Amino acid sequence: MLKIYNDLTRSKEVFKPLEEGRVRMYVCGMTVYDLCHLGHARVMVVFDLVYRYLMAKGYEVQYIRNITDIDDKIIQRANEKKQDFHELTQHFIEAMHEDADALGILRPSAEPRATRHLSEIIDMVQRLIENDHAYQADNGDVYYAVNSFANYGQLSGKSLQDLQAGARVEVDTGKRDPLDFVLWKMAKPDEPSWDSPWGKGRPGWHIECSAMSTHCLGDSFDIHGGGADLTFPHHENEIAQAEGATGKHFVNVWMHNGFVRINDEKMSKSLGNFFTVREILQRYQAEEIRYFILTSQYRSPLNYDEEHLLNARAALTRFYTAMRDLPTAEAAGDSHYQERFYAAMDDDFNTPEALAVLFDVVREINRLKESDTAAAAALAAELRLLGGILGILQQQPMTYLQAGSTNNSLGDEAIELLIQQRAEAKQNRDYATSDRIRDELKEAGVMLEDGAQGTSWRRL
Repeated sequence: MLKIYNDLTRSKEVFKPLEEGRVRMYVCGMTVYDLCHLGHARVMVVFDLVYRYLMAKGYEVQYIRNITDIDDKIIQRANEKKQDFHELTQHFIEAMHEDADALGILRPSAEPRATRHLSEIIDMVQRLIENDHAYQADNGDVYYAVNSFANYGQLSGKSLQDLQAGARVEVDTGKRDPLDFVLWKMAKPDEPSWDSPWGKGRPGWHIECSAMSTHCLGDSFDIHGGGADLTFPHHENEIAQAEGATGKHFVNVWMHNGFVRINDEKMSKSLGNFFTVREILQRYQAEEIRYFILTSQYRSPLNYDEEHLLNARAALTRFYTAMRDLPTAEAAGDSHYQERFYAAMDDDFNTPEALAVLFDVVREINRLKESDTAAAAALAAELRLLGGILGILQQQPMTYLQAGSTNNSLGDEAIELLIQQRAEAKQNRDYATSDRIRDELKEAGVMLEDGAQGTSWRRL
């Protein structure tokens, strides 16, 4: 039975979807004003993993990941670039899809954009006003009245009294209470705006997700995910908005992935340790980045450093080397490896333990390779099958092994030519030349492996 840690109850619970055989899941996606960074990559990989595993368990999964395509940062960036905000967001949406595709992220069932769901957002704000959960202030903005929602703080564990004690009064907002948050912002000169019952304006950030998630998945659904930084206030506000508007329980299971750290420090632009996915892809293959993310259980902190990425490369090299030169075969039916793998994943998506199972499969493949090729090939098929649930090990072995990083100085044809020259030197008993070519290739990041069927190569 699949157990998931539910941040709402602060406990690990047996997962029971609202509808038998069907799961509805919503994840907070990107605000598209810049390139994806490593934190975004972790969110995408984690919930892609959840998506894949739920489908592997036989569920029909409706997976919604939204796009925030209007907010203060987007407007500021568009102004800086003297660019229409639609052009800016479209550019970064396309860049996000390129990065996600590289990381092996399956496309969600739908990717609603805030600007395409204004009618649903306006409707939810209207219902909140009618239900006495929201009001229009003197400055024209519409605010959610936090005091009107009795369960505010249930997700984050923050009490209303403590929040009020620490709140600062904002000047000239027209708020009735410093904790109240904006649902609809009145238009400022030269800003994008849309018509509404309260005048021209645009939605606040929090209301977008409540409106889009309930529109796509219904008033109540199974799983809501996102980064740990969204727990408060974003997800807390989502609950208040959705339940205030519908009167129904919003989400059954809340999942949050842990923070990303760089060399044991918090990732931030101010510290100069801020990496985009594209920067990392200049030095490591996408599958290595994905593997690295999977080495930490999703709720744990993820610490990025060179050693961890090199360990990911070494692990994948070991996996693909084990599968290399084996014939295509069918994976065995239920095996003890599959049982252990599913047991690990059923325990709140314990990917480190699941990867440990894959290493045991590799050890057995290597043990059988010389004595029982058919059995080794069947295990290699099982390795590929289980790896696919994690979104790894789907390349042809030599494709991965010969790819390396993007900074290799030697192309494939040059490598093959040097290997041919080395073979001729060995045939002529010119071992000095043979050794020199091997050393030159190693210096260029290419490792040669001599075997009964000739010489193969891979990039380091």
